Amino acid sequence: MLVTLDSVSVLLVWTAIAVYALAFIAYAVDLARRGELAVEAKDLAEARDRELVGAAAGASGSSLRDASLARMKAEQAAADAAVEAAPRDRQRHLWARIGTSLTVLAFGFHLGGTITRGIASGRVPWSNMYEFALMGTLLIVAVYLIVLFRYDLRFLGALITGMVVLLLGGATLGFYVEIVPLADPLKSIWLVIHVFVASLATALFALAFGLSVLQLMQARRERKALATDAGAGAVKSGLRFLRTLPTAEKLESLAYRFAILGFIFWTFTLIAGSIWANDAWGRYWGFDTKEVWTFVIWVLYAGYIHARATRGWRGSRSAWLSIIGFAAVMFNFTIVNMFFKGLHVYSGLS
Repeated sequence: MLVTLDSVSVLLVWTAIAVYALAFIAYAVDLARRGELAVEAKDLAEARDRELVGAAAGASGSSLRDASLARMKAEQAAADAAVEAAPRDRQRHLWARIGTSLTVLAFGFHLGGTITRGIASGRVPWSNMYEFALMGTLLIVAVYLIVLFRYDLRFLGALITGMVVLLLGGATLGFYVEIVPLADPLKSIWLVIHVFVASLATALFALAFGLSVLQLMQARRERKALATDAGAGAVKSGLRFLRTLPTAEKLESLAYRFAILGFIFWTFTLIAGSIWANDAWGRYWGFDTKEVWTFVIWVLYAGYIHARATRGWRGSRSAWLSIIGFAAVMFNFTIVNMFFKGLHVYSGLS
């Protein structure tokens, strides 16, 4: 059996997918463990509150609720501060550290698979949907790991690694094609610039998406906490790990920062694509399907940023705009490439 660089690349990619799956499991265990510890700490704190408040003369149920609310606010403030803690000062969550180590290992295999695909093809490996998926998911993980040096977002690890397993695994199963020469319009330096920047923007949008999903979940938990006896039933009836996460407001702020960065790169993607289109086809804009959807995505994120900055669209409305924007990015990559005809569609699928 002849072993080629491309077959080595596929083996490395499947190894990366397997290790990403293990990282997902480790991160999931970490979240479950955080939830258990949160419930134990809550039960101990409530027992202590009852002892302290009950010992005071004239203690009432409202005093217990006040103590519980004060404790919940202190927990939220601590969780918000923990996100920006320096790596050396962070809590040493064992399963989160295992998940991050496995993610780094998987990233190494992923990078090796991408590089060997490029060497085998003699060009940058992003000329069809399989190769786009290789590059896009690689940058999602790269951005996540780099961001960990600044923010402790390990609670996002399960979502990120799970997303990569689904996207990369699905692309390898459904989009893999043999190496073929580049189409003539792709033989340009703009292929390197345009696709790389678009993939980088997508990675930042993916982080914003994940944070927005958690924001909605956390906002629901916070509303339930306020509607009950200072959150006494919120943890039991919901996802317990949410109690250890930053507030919905903090998650929204982080999502907004990543969306702004992604929007800057997506704006450059739109401009670079127009310049490349003029070089390849003699016009800057032609209402091609891919061009239209790239602009639609730009409008969605521009609307999200503008609405939040000037119209006060915060909370759930802000989160849903972020989620819809990322859904449009995924639609552009999958449905548009697979089912729409146009000059920009290079799925590589027959």
